[in-house]
Amino acid sequence: MYLKRVDGPRQVTLPDGSMLSRADLPAADTRRWVASRKAVVVQAVTHGLITREDALQRYALSEEEFELWRAAVEAHGVAGLKVTTIQKNRQL
Repeated sequence: MYLKRVDGPRQVTLPDGSMLSRADLPAADTRRWVASRKAVVVQAVTHGLITREDALQRYALSEEEFELWRAAVEAHGVAGLKVTTIQKNRQL
């Protein structure tokens, strides 16, 4: 079994003790973004699995869109990325 050479770590340990690896990342051609997929990308960038620039390029995200995801996770956790939660927070 051969491993493809990649820049950076192959996996990182999250604060809760679980492991996040490159295999856990959503596919590069993902078009339907559910809260759990967004959260994985934010965690990967936050904990150094991939760089922010790599995430923006790989998933064709704008800086503003990624920053909104990051802020929602920071303020409300994964639930903050759900569309219904975003709608509730806008009303406040």
